[in-house]
Amino acid sequence: MKIIPIISFLLPGLLLSQNTVPSDFKKIPEILDNIELLYPFIVPDKEYAYWRVLTNDPDPDKAIIYESQMPDFMTINEPFPEKGFFQKCLGEKCFSYILACKKERSVYFTSEQQLKDFIGSVDNLPEAILLAKTYGFSVDSTDKLSSSYKIEDKHIALYLSKTKGCPEIKESYIIKINRKSGKLESKNNGIYFKGENCDTSAQSLSK
Repeated sequence: MKIIPIISFLLPGLLLSQNTVPSDFKKIPEILDNIELLYPFIVPDKEYAYWRVLTNDPDPDKAIIYESQMPDFMTINEPFPEKGFFQKCLGEKCFSYILACKKERSVYFTSEQQLKDFIGSVDNLPEAILLAKTYGFSVDSTDKLSSSYKIEDKHIALYLSKTKGCPEIKESYIIKINRKSGKLESKNNGIYFKGENCDTSAQSLSK
């Protein structure tokens, strides 16, 4: 009589353990789970004299996340916009944006869609991860099911993560990105982590 409950308890774990990453996929380096370290690898789709990635920090020196080589004769000192991409809270230091200089004029990129337009064609792995981030996917270096990649001529394939719920649930997704168009396709690969505790304070901060 106890066999059925035991089987029903073990079955999800058995099914999950069968999810393996193909051998031709490589592990994403742990350093690439930090979004701020991805920006230097962006190769913009269009030519800009200068560009920088900033956060809405009132301190100008602390606001700069990354900046490309700046010509000696050029300076840009613009106020930050009211919105940006990857917004994680309300107030200061809560979102990022790009400020670029094209034909001696300032150009802002302040949304996930505009970030995708700025990246354009996907030239490398960091750009692919950034593009996936605009769709809510992220690298979780604790498991290959959420931190693996394969680069091909026309596509970049990724195993990434999405987190939801309280207690926390992490789901693995198989993602395929067209390197020329940036078009992204995804497929849910199942749950690979279930938390036991629910930290409501952490959730409120992330909203």
